[in-house]
Amino acid sequence: MFNIKKMGVGLTSPFVYLPATSGETIVAGEALVLSSGKLTKCGATAKPAYVALGPDDGNGTVPCVEVQSYMEFQTTLSAVGTALNVGDKVTLHTDGLQVTATTASGVATIKRIDGQAVGDTVIVSF
Repeated sequence: MFNIKKMGVGLTSPFVYLPATSGETIVAGEALVLSSGKLTKCGATAKPAYVALGPDDGNGTVPCVEVQSYMEFQTTLSAVGTALNVGDKVTLHTDGLQVTATTASGVATIKRIDGQAVGDTVIVSF
């Protein structure tokens, strides 16, 4: 799950409410992009445009925050990251909630690593 950890400005990015892709379950903290005007899970090498703040409201709308360059997000590693360093760019996990230890075509820049085992916390920016 991507949780906003820090914002480098005194302003808060506004919440937006956008339609979800039909049949897709979106959960809080999921990295998302727009496809044909609807939210969908972000691919491994795509920079997320939004992070869900909650699930679908039952009417096909999801509360989100637009990802900004000044935001840092706390998430977890989905794979062992013994070779990772601060500054490396890693890909997103297929669940849209974590990062991998893969640096080829990475989109999430590591700002802090609190451990290198599966499930350990990392802070990233996009």
